[in-house]
Amino acid sequence: MKITSNITKVSFLFFLFFLGMNLNTVFAQESYIATSEENEYFPLVSEAGSAAIHIDENDFKGVHRVAEDLQKDIKRVTGNLPELLRNSEVSSGTPVIVGTLGKSRLIDQLVQNKKIDVTKIQGKWETFAIKVVKDPFEGVEQALVIVGSDKRGTIFGMYDVSEEIGVSPWYYWADVPAKQSDVLYVQPGTHSKGTPKVKYRGIFINDEAPALAGWVTENFGGFTSGFYEHVFELILRMQGNYLWPAMWGRAFYDDDPKNPVLADEYGVVIGTSHHEPLMRAHDEWRRFGEGGWNYNTNPENLREFWRGGIQRMGDYESVVTVGMRGDGDEPMAEGTAIELLERIVEDQRQIIAEVTGKPAEETPQVWALYKEVQDYYDQGMRVPDDVTLLLADDNWGNIRKLPNPKEEPREGGYGIYYHFDYVGGPRNYKWINTTQISRVWEQMNLAYKFGADELWIVNVGDIKPMEFPTSFFLDYAWDPEKIGAGDLWKYTENWAARQLPEEYSEEIADLLLTYSKYNSRRKPELISPETYSLINFNEAERIVKEYRDLEKRAEAIYEQISEEYKDAYYQLVLFPVKASVNLNELYVSAAKNNLYAEQGRAAANKYADKTEELFQKDAELTEQYHTELADGKWNHMMSQTHIGYTYWQQPDQNNMPEIGKIKVPEKAEMGVGAQGSKNVYTRSGATTTLPTFDPFNDHEFYVEVFNTGRKSFDFKIQKKEDWIEVSEEKGTVEDQKRLLVSVNWEKAPKGQTRGSFRINGTGKRITVEVPVNNPENENIKGFVENSGFISMEAANYSKNNKENESGWELVPNLGRTGSAMTSFPNEPTQQELSENSPYLAYNFHSFSSGEADVEFYLSPTLDFRNQGGLEFAFSIDNKEPEVINMHEKTEDNWNTSVANNVTKVRTTISIEPGNHTLKIWAIESGVALQKIVIKTGEDKDSYLGPPESAKVK
Repeated sequence: MKITSNITKVSFLFFLFFLGMNLNTVFAQESYIATSEENEYFPLVSEAGSAAIHIDENDFKGVHRVAEDLQKDIKRVTGNLPELLRNSEVSSGTPVIVGTLGKSRLIDQLVQNKKIDVTKIQGKWETFAIKVVKDPFEGVEQALVIVGSDKRGTIFGMYDVSEEIGVSPWYYWADVPAKQSDVLYVQPGTHSKGTPKVKYRGIFINDEAPALAGWVTENFGGFTSGFYEHVFELILRMQGNYLWPAMWGRAFYDDDPKNPVLADEYGVVIGTSHHEPLMRAHDEWRRFGEGGWNYNTNPENLREFWRGGIQRMGDYESVVTVGMRGDGDEPMAEGTAIELLERIVEDQRQIIAEVTGKPAEETPQVWALYKEVQDYYDQGMRVPDDVTLLLADDNWGNIRKLPNPKEEPREGGYGIYYHFDYVGGPRNYKWINTTQISRVWEQMNLAYKFGADELWIVNVGDIKPMEFPTSFFLDYAWDPEKIGAGDLWKYTENWAARQLPEEYSEEIADLLLTYSKYNSRRKPELISPETYSLINFNEAERIVKEYRDLEKRAEAIYEQISEEYKDAYYQLVLFPVKASVNLNELYVSAAKNNLYAEQGRAAANKYADKTEELFQKDAELTEQYHTELADGKWNHMMSQTHIGYTYWQQPDQNNMPEIGKIKVPEKAEMGVGAQGSKNVYTRSGATTTLPTFDPFNDHEFYVEVFNTGRKSFDFKIQKKEDWIEVSEEKGTVEDQKRLLVSVNWEKAPKGQTRGSFRINGTGKRITVEVPVNNPENENIKGFVENSGFISMEAANYSKNNKENESGWELVPNLGRTGSAMTSFPNEPTQQELSENSPYLAYNFHSFSSGEADVEFYLSPTLDFRNQGGLEFAFSIDNKEPEVINMHEKTEDNWNTSVANNVTKVRTTISIEPGNHTLKIWAIESGVALQKIVIKTGEDKDSYLGPPESAKVK
């Protein structure tokens, strides 16, 4: 029989890489930029110099501004600054011609003379084409034409060239150096990314104090146009088009009148957040409002306030938020009537129509179904059909509601408000990136398939350090059909290659995906000394080791990477890894101090000291980020408090976990503790027991010999069975020593048996029992029961039985421990369970008989259909499948699910010893299965659950 254990890192990377080899994906296409000359290539920069950039003087101001950025970008890459000419004639050379259809005489002349075909972009939203054109004008041999269907189409075309030649959208925000090249050529043909599938794609700057607020105040004197210039450029370079500006104590229009002017010039569409109606910032009511924020008692003043917002908006491209929440992002007063809210929207639309002088439906509007507002909708509240319904997640990345595919489409469509950062229950999370792009993909893919494609906006907090997920969110929004679940690894590798040296891109991609996976298990603000088990499965130490291994790999690249990339690498990779490692080890160290103090171990004091050192190191890492990174450019940016939360809101400062020191006597005294038990023994003649060994999992369990005194002592192992192996048979203990115990299976007896050995020291003899299950049965297949459980990662199924290639699909890296299988991700599906329904099969072997508990670990997906819960089914062997409603069958409330980033669904089965098959049947879209645990023995508490059992093929 062949035994396999958990997927190794190398095989997992290969697995992900294989899935990512979809050559149809836009991110796997070769660049149209070359660094060597070939026939018919356009010389953007050659040994002869740079091609001049020509732009019509009548084109949009934003196009002119971005043409200057393209000019600078070419210099960043080559050191060669091309000439920028604002004219309507080109008579010689090999020019770059940039322009917008209908705004550039140069472009329109090329169209008229049939030198370029624009039928595929004309009339389209934000669409560009980049084409090498022969003989565009008399005397001109060749030109590179960048043409846009509209202002942003042209802007996106130029920024696409910038990124392709080697300038990252994060060149300012993460100090990413430009890729250097002496020459640049554009390959012949037409290059385009098509029309974006999601119309409005943007970010929300939120929860910005003290980090971003401190940085902005120091560098720009406030949230002024100097700051927003960098924001607008970043959004457009990532080919987004939409912004909700900073709002807590800020007012985009009022803080600097240049802000909206600059946004309009750039072409960034401005909106206001879910609780800021009619283009008025929340803080403006404090500044200018009269009376209470209550439409029942103060309607006239509120209408006048809102009217001022629309008047000030003028012709600036905007999406107007309608509706009303309570003051300060709070719910409306209890008992608020739907009729009142509908009247508020009606009155607001009347203001829009009166001020703009055109029907209200001609001004884009959005109504955000955020928090309690969704309840109003579910109870029957409606707004006019042209208003976009902005559906929301639960602030933790789980979408609350999606459109009903059976309903008629809305004229205004649907959008999604998503979160990478949040202030609220069960805890704030805003310090560091904790977002898995696999979860973003899984949830936003559902949103797109269900028809929410009008507007996508994501709360990015302080912008930094959410660089990677923000890039993904906006890239995915451009065309969700181009990035499948199997493309996520390749996307990450390509993103890494664009920001950092390409030779490290595979390793950096793994670091990005792995650290964000580890951080997503539980937000840093939610971790405490009690989070991970010190007793079962070696969980706490295993987690620290995983982080430490990640840190070693990250530091190794930092040592090798060239100097100009060190700042960018530190921001994007090394700091989040080091800070996360330190934080997790800090809490585990505090946990050990607390446990060892309770047990009387002398080592308790060592871990008290270590906890203090790690707490200090956190402060040092923050200081290094603020003062040394990029010569202090990012001062304040890592100042969000993140240690010592006791309730949802942040503490005023980081607070070290509680530790205690014990009085340690001089005299040495031996104690013994075994893995799997909190009990320790200091009395001579006592017995402790290790977990059960078996040849399939081939465990190495540990015994700790510890000291309760200051003086060291010697110990010695005494054993009868030669099949028991102990890493050290004698030695000296200062504070404590870990002995690894294993079994020599060539010598071990068959069947279930117990061996033992004694530990002698300080005049005591303590026995350690070694239970063994070495079955004679060779007909064992599947995952093998061990120590009272069978644990199976969802991705490691025995069979995936699909129906017409539809059913369960792998989402790599989704979940807390492995990858997830999600049901029907390719189209909205809800079907009756039948024998033809697709299923996953898992073979397993049980040594136990009787009733067993089964836990399905699921991603905390919400009932987005609002039909009472999402369903799947399971069956054992040939028994009738049992339908499970994941929202009815769980004991976890919402707080528990989002804090643990998993929903556990529990049921019971009856089994006999032998081989079995568990089948998981797909019924409807949206269920994401991470792991299955069958418990045949006593419950062993741990955060992540039992590690995967060995599998016999």
